[in-house]
Amino acid sequence: MAAAAAVLTNSARATPAHRIVTGSKSDTEGPLLGNLISLVLEGLGLSVERRLGLGPTLIVRTALLAGEIDLYPEYTGNVAFFSGTESEPAWKTGESAYALALRLDAARGLVWLKRAPANNTWLIAVQGALARERGLATMLDFAGAVHDDRIRLAASTEFVESPAALPSFESAYGFRLPLSRIVSLPGGDTAVTARAAAEGISGINAGMVYGTDGALAALDLTVMSDPKGAQIVYEPAPVIRAGTLERHPQIRGALDRVFARLDADTLRRLNAAITVEGRTAAAVAAEWLGTQANRP
Repeated sequence: MAAAAAVLTNSARATPAHRIVTGSKSDTEGPLLGNLISLVLEGLGLSVERRLGLGPTLIVRTALLAGEIDLYPEYTGNVAFFSGTESEPAWKTGESAYALALRLDAARGLVWLKRAPANNTWLIAVQGALARERGLATMLDFAGAVHDDRIRLAASTEFVESPAALPSFESAYGFRLPLSRIVSLPGGDTAVTARAAAEGISGINAGMVYGTDGALAALDLTVMSDPKGAQIVYEPAPVIRAGTLERHPQIRGALDRVFARLDADTLRRLNAAITVEGRTAAAVAAEWLGTQANRP
């Protein structure tokens, strides 16, 4: 813990006059990022109460707006849905999505700190053998395989039905995947869809995934790139109540330094340590933060 704390700040340590409540969603990456945030704050000398794994997005967002938690890791693109602006083109690039999220949430008394350079958006991964056989690397290639009736996709119902997900890919790349070639699951567990694709369960050879999924590091899957930017950008960043940041301004610099180092490859490795190796999010977060202790 001492090594982890050393990386967090060059500024004076704070006296904990007020306990800060950190939250997170209940997926794999939520508690990982929530633990990183908590460790950073404790390294500043702040008193922290963890409420990690609270639930899905709506529950955690509501808790933040209600003042039940002070901050949590969120994804820029989710503000599109909070604000009903999903069709706004700005959500399709990292810089403009971040700027718009910052502006829209400022009106709600929320501040977005530095975003990680990792897009955890919806993507499609194809079984490695098929990708190598067909030379599949992009969604343009994927569209060709769909036209040739080579794709069987496992995905969540939301991915299949949401205009921002599969229909957006279909519109951008000129294909239509019939429902008869889709195994639609009620949940959004990409560990299930990725494994189905990798193992060819029920003839499935493609699966819905997220950009920083840990399973991608362990399975023979090829993620299709999205050169046309069909998907909304989802880069993670701490979102904090403005009043909390005003009381503890040193939080910004400390968290900014840490999130700047969380690129997609790093997050995949850390998530894999949890989902594949079975380690706890708290242990993975503490170990990685410790490795950053001597970095400027």
